[in-house]
Amino acid sequence: MPESATDRHARLCAEIDRHSYLYYVKQSPEISDRDFDVLLKELEALEAGHPELVTPQSPTQRVGSELSGSFETFEHRLPMKSMDNTYSAEELAEFDARVSRLLEDEQHEYVAELKIDGTAVSLWYEGGRLVRGLTRGDGRVGEVITNNLRTIRSIPLSIPVPGAEEKSPPVPPVLEVRGECYLARSEFRRINEERQESGQALFANPRNAAAGSLKQLDPRLVAERRLGAWLYAAGYSEGYAPDRHSQVMSDLAAWGFAIEPNWRKCADVDALLAYANEWDEKRKTLDYDTDGLVVKVDSVAQHEVLGATSKSPRWCIAYKFAPEQAETRVRNVRVQVGKTGVLSPVAEVEPVQVSGTTVSNVMLHNGDEIERLGLMIGDAVIIEKAGEIIPQVVRVLPEKRTGGEREFRLPSACPVCSAATGRAEGEVAVRCTNAECPARQRAAIIHFAGRGQMDIEGLGPALVDLLLEAGLIGDAADIFSLEAGKVAELERMGARSAENLIAAIEASKGRGLARLLAALGIPGVGVRAAELLAESFGDLDALMSAEAERIESVEEMGPVTARAVVEFFAGERVKGIVEKLRAAGVTLTHQGELRAERQEFAGKTFVVTGTLQKYKRSQVQAIIKKLGGRASGSVSGRTDYLIAGEKAGSKLDKARKLGVKVLSEKDFEELLGES
Repeated sequence: MPESATDRHARLCAEIDRHSYLYYVKQSPEISDRDFDVLLKELEALEAGHPELVTPQSPTQRVGSELSGSFETFEHRLPMKSMDNTYSAEELAEFDARVSRLLEDEQHEYVAELKIDGTAVSLWYEGGRLVRGLTRGDGRVGEVITNNLRTIRSIPLSIPVPGAEEKSPPVPPVLEVRGECYLARSEFRRINEERQESGQALFANPRNAAAGSLKQLDPRLVAERRLGAWLYAAGYSEGYAPDRHSQVMSDLAAWGFAIEPNWRKCADVDALLAYANEWDEKRKTLDYDTDGLVVKVDSVAQHEVLGATSKSPRWCIAYKFAPEQAETRVRNVRVQVGKTGVLSPVAEVEPVQVSGTTVSNVMLHNGDEIERLGLMIGDAVIIEKAGEIIPQVVRVLPEKRTGGEREFRLPSACPVCSAATGRAEGEVAVRCTNAECPARQRAAIIHFAGRGQMDIEGLGPALVDLLLEAGLIGDAADIFSLEAGKVAELERMGARSAENLIAAIEASKGRGLARLLAALGIPGVGVRAAELLAESFGDLDALMSAEAERIESVEEMGPVTARAVVEFFAGERVKGIVEKLRAAGVTLTHQGELRAERQEFAGKTFVVTGTLQKYKRSQVQAIIKKLGGRASGSVSGRTDYLIAGEKAGSKLDKARKLGVKVLSEKDFEELLGES
């Protein structure tokens, strides 16, 4: 009896998925590339004749059709927090001692993994099928890039993958898997060679190339980059409760996920250091970048006890390898003017390779830093990349001076607009005093559109320069009045690029108050402070009318930042920008997960500590936020309540000393009943 189209389709899909797994995950292919292509073409032909057989899980759907706009956002069910970093054996030992203290010397083990230098992603599987893929975003909300992630061959479209371990554990109904997408060094070289031949700008490093690739609007372009992905954790799940992180790693591998193969269980800090020393040198033999280790407590139950701060889990830490250093010579020092008028000296150095990229410019930060280093133009210097990302001068080599070196001092007049520069009392920064300085406005617009702020895809420094030169914008708010027809007339732009830009600008209008505050460039207000202000005030008008004392009452706000916020919004230019934003329909209210549905706990700050019986700590924190309260990670004089479970530890002691009201789990439930 001949095989039906449905059966043949199912068999082809399973066979192609199995060979993809063997090739991209196990690196042990059974068939040639040509034979693989034959299978794929047969499947494509079969689906062309029977379009009803096409599903999102079909291997043919790994390269989707072109998208028409920027990405939707989606809230992470569990926040994707960042990790604290440590840079020495002593700091790693301090982390181990802190874990021991919080666990009250309970025995614990670690898992050590190589820290992949890529971009974090979240994969959602329902019924074993990939239904959604997200970027990390701001940790609470990510962008939906499912079609782009489908192009990565090492990411399974369904689990378990045919050909994976036969005795794999049952697949949970809902499973979130987290990992890192990366670009192999060999692929990075290939892409840059192709870009050089075609006259395009080269990528700075594999990490930036990977991140930029995932934000492409056309999945076909992503597929051409040949990204890889290592998966390393389970996030939110239903029906999956592993006891240990090492079990998670084994289960992920059994389901067919690509797991970085060099992870290791370590009994203590000495074993961790031995692992680190081993890979500090061996990592150079890998075809992908790794800048350190990720150290995780193995027991999931102990994760709950250790808890987390507002930024990072306490049960894991990143141990960074010592950065690579190189010697070069300072050719000149030029001055950049930033969005708040700060003059930043930049050393132009003889090009040198450091950590895989060519460095020709090194930020010197301020005049005090130059004085501390004793740096002169013409000096030989040692440079390294801080965190293997930002080049910096480590030290000057005065013994190599020739006598031709010359001193550098920050100018008394702005190098762009010639206005006087000044230095406020207590500050190290020297600033241009002209609020209308073209360099300040340019930097402010670039910052406003940047990732982590309004995140306007495609609006980088080069395009900002074109828009300014053409007189199409004068400040950040003018971005929202751009017309596609006029943008298309600019050099190196066309109708399609202009339409994509306008779509990205339109999408940015709904980013919410926190992102807007971070984008406006308020002195002293970064991403974290912007989130706190947005959460506390709820809308921009309330913040703009607030006095410094009210702003200072927000947790983590000090008097200097509070005054800076008041002074910033008092400026007529800023008021004009806000009105243009309002007229353009930009969201001026808080849209994040912390926006309360009710206000019973408004103005109250809670800290949750210890092991609770009925709730997870994250559940209690969610309830607090839902009722308008604030869930903090540390006890202070501003804390109203400490909810203490078993093994509450030092936070309970501190709360009692400060006179903070302590609630049991039952007390908290009773408080909810009164709400």
